Amino acid sequence: MSSFIKEFKEFAMKGNVMDMAVGVIIGGAFGKIVSSLVDNILMPLIGVITGGLDFSTLAVKVGDAEVKYGVFIQNIIDFLIIAFCIFLMIKGMNSLNKKKEEEPAAPEPTPEPSAEEKLLSEIRDLLKQK
Repeated sequence: MSSFIKEFKEFAMKGNVMDMAVGVIIGGAFGKIVSSLVDNILMPLIGVITGGLDFSTLAVKVGDAEVKYGVFIQNIIDFLIIAFCIFLMIKGMNSLNKKKEEEPAAPEPTPEPSAEEKLLSEIRDLLKQK
């Protein structure tokens, strides 16, 4: 049983798992921001453009069931906007990373030649003199 707990601890403390946990938390917060953008800013504007059409009220009766296809359309629009926002965020992060990579790195100092290299250089110089 203790090996199971030890194995789980090693798994949970790996960098990838921690990065994923942070990503999920930030993604949840980002999802709330985008949902607010969609619900409170974009959808009212789309409603004005479409003449006050509210997608969430669109439905059709099939027998006793009510098929709310308007809510489905709303969710598709939400998904597309969220996907586009994530695309823009990743594109921005990639361009920042690209700029960091383009910055020239400081030239590395040339390492001191080893004793063997110094000796070979001296031999080469002596041979050139003869």
